[in-house]
Amino acid sequence: MGISILGLEELYTYFKQHFDISDKDWELFSSHLKQRDFGKKQLVLAANSVESHLSFISEGAVRLYIPKEDDELTFGFVFAGSFVSAYDSFLTQKPSPYAIATLTKSVLWQISHSDLEKVYNTTEIGNFIGRKASEELFLKKSKRELSLLNETAEERYLKLFEERPELIREIPLKYLASYIGVTPQALSRIRRRIS
Repeated sequence: MGISILGLEELYTYFKQHFDISDKDWELFSSHLKQRDFGKKQLVLAANSVESHLSFISEGAVRLYIPKEDDELTFGFVFAGSFVSAYDSFLTQKPSPYAIATLTKSVLWQISHSDLEKVYNTTEIGNFIGRKASEELFLKKSKRELSLLNETAEERYLKLFEERPELIREIPLKYLASYIGVTPQALSRIRRRIS
């Protein structure tokens, strides 16, 4: 599989804007990145597997979910331009109780746990990148928890729709319903009410 230069250039621009990474540090960091192309509804990480990568989504969208015997509980969506990882598993190197799967055709740039440690130890910017990635993942988690405690299902749906309306149309109703904590039928009623 060839490397998508355009994707790597976009990632460089992102890192330059957000981290002011030097060309030397970028060269070392990017030398450890691996591009992975995923089809729609493809597993990125299976439940009960150890997360060995921190990923940056350059194209597409993924969902985080807990597989259940009779259904799945979707608890997160992550879109292009963001980091994604089963970060608790990545940090502890213990199996993740949840899975990550693509919603759309997606391109992820991944760095392994061991390579990220090398970057931390050999670059000026490494720890800053790690800190920013963990802060971004923590803020998403915190936002989700506060949303569940303080907002109605309709408010959660509207906020998600405001964030990425072009992608919400591609997410199956059952995943959206699970994410906002209602049945697909209740979400259909919410959509009718607000349209």
